[in-house]
Amino acid sequence: MKRIFRFLFKHKIILVIVLLLLIGGICFGYKNLSEKNSDIQFSTTKVRRGDLTVSISGSGQISALNQVEVKPKIAGDISIINIKNGQKVDEGEILIQLDRSDIIRSLNEAQSNLENSRIDLQELLEDVDAYTLLQAENSLTSAEDSLTKMITTHANNYQDTMEAKQKAEDNLEKAYEDAYNNIANAFLDLPDIITELDTVLFSYDISDKEVGVNQNTNNSILLNSIADYEYRDDFEKYMDRAEEDYHVAKEDYDANFDNYRNTNRYSDRSVIEELLTQTLETTKKVADNIKSEINMLDRWVEYRTDKGFRIYSDVTSYQSSLTSYTGNTNSHLSSLLSAQRSIEDYKESILSAERDLIEMDQNNPLEIAEAERSIQEKKGKIEDLKKGATELEIKSKELSVQQKENSLLSVQQEYNNHSIRASFDGIISGFNLAIGDSITTGTVISNLITTQKIAEITLNEIEAAQIELDQKAILKFDALEDLSIEGQIIEIDAIGNVSSGVVSYGIKIGFDIEDEKIKPGMSVDAEIVIDSCEDALLIPAEAIKEMGDKKIVSVLVEGEPQPIMVTTGLTDEITTEITEGLTDGDEIILQGSGSGNIINSGTRENFRAPGGSSMNGTMRMIMH
Repeated sequence: MKRIFRFLFKHKIILVIVLLLLIGGICFGYKNLSEKNSDIQFSTTKVRRGDLTVSISGSGQISALNQVEVKPKIAGDISIINIKNGQKVDEGEILIQLDRSDIIRSLNEAQSNLENSRIDLQELLEDVDAYTLLQAENSLTSAEDSLTKMITTHANNYQDTMEAKQKAEDNLEKAYEDAYNNIANAFLDLPDIITELDTVLFSYDISDKEVGVNQNTNNSILLNSIADYEYRDDFEKYMDRAEEDYHVAKEDYDANFDNYRNTNRYSDRSVIEELLTQTLETTKKVADNIKSEINMLDRWVEYRTDKGFRIYSDVTSYQSSLTSYTGNTNSHLSSLLSAQRSIEDYKESILSAERDLIEMDQNNPLEIAEAERSIQEKKGKIEDLKKGATELEIKSKELSVQQKENSLLSVQQEYNNHSIRASFDGIISGFNLAIGDSITTGTVISNLITTQKIAEITLNEIEAAQIELDQKAILKFDALEDLSIEGQIIEIDAIGNVSSGVVSYGIKIGFDIEDEKIKPGMSVDAEIVIDSCEDALLIPAEAIKEMGDKKIVSVLVEGEPQPIMVTTGLTDEITTEITEGLTDGDEIILQGSGSGNIINSGTRENFRAPGGSSMNGTMRMIMH
């Protein structure tokens, strides 16, 4: 190898000549290859408009028997039965009859309404008589009198409402005065009550008066005087509750009392109302504290009595004073609540009166205007009576007659639905109802078996999931090559049949027409139409390429392929509907045709999206 490099190094001219020949050969080969690839021809087709039908095909056999469930069109109670199981019936024969008492009344009413409309029309066509004219004039006079009374009534009601509003405002003013008085009365007692509650728990009265008792607060003395641990734990719970209630009541009382001192009866109503609410809450908490301290003292007395120990005189005094304070707080609570309700009631009375006044301001002019229009209409009617019926009035009455006739026909149809008839000749099966039974539109009265022929086919679970009742089907027969008839789906198995791991469902197809050449047992091919579109843009499905969630079609533009993103619609796997991206007559390249294919690569080019916008793609044409 070293010799070769030494040789090339010594013969530099030869090395340069070899490199030039090599580069020239590569350029010549690439040029020939490019010229060859530029002559490639594509297999194309044009976008066309047409109809597309998507269907599912299945095969099976013709069956001679068919069974139809007989159901009523309306709900009702059975009154007459004309059938039994195994009975042959003819088409149109009444099977059962529902109770018709209500529908007969409706029928009579509809007939009466029609007759009245015809009479009205007849009267309109005749000349007006003096009695009818007098009635119209009396009606006008009555309307005028009613308007006069209405105006007077409106004025009186408005005045009464204004007076009610003023009275409610006066009462509200007094209610605020009463509320402040009740608050002041409450604060005549609340300071003494709070002091007494504090004394019961935290004073030194018992230790000061009782011989042999250590100097301590009442609550500690009462607790320490209980030697039995079980009683002591129980009493301590009562004492803790009393102390907690006291601190809560005292805190509220202090804040409440500060607000009371800063308020007088001339303060703003909202301030008095807020003070009333606060005083009511404070009194409730004081009442709760009184109760908890009474419970505490009662529990202590109960223990001392059970043990035969002496009851401290102060405890007895405390019980007496707390009991009297219970009555005081309850009285204050009642007064404060009453004042609060009075304020709310009078405020609501004022609002109610104001709403009534607003409603009167809105509705009274409307009612008067309506009454005035009624008077004008009655005057116009009198003029019309004198002139006679107009063509429009006659037409209106004739239309009313037509409407009543239509209503009668509708009731007659419902009347006919009370009789349930056989839809074809057949045999009754599965009937088990009795007179008086109630049935609905979903009730199966019986099965009607007929010799009408049907097609029975089998579909797999994926195909069956797309089938619905009443879908159209086209039937063809191996034995009758020239015969093709239409039908529709009349029954789909609710439960599939599993065989070798494959689930299948039976489908029954009824014939639109009967043909004597079709025999039971014949093989049949059914094509069931599940979707279709008309006058749509269609292309072969093979022309569509997928790039992720996008679909691309190559369009030949001036001899060059151009990728375009499209939106597809219906497809039968051979032909596909294009909803966006292409126009009628566009020339597209079929996928895999010719010698060119569009594949994914790293080269970025632009392709046109539906609507004319452009998108960056990663596509290029590779020639082979």
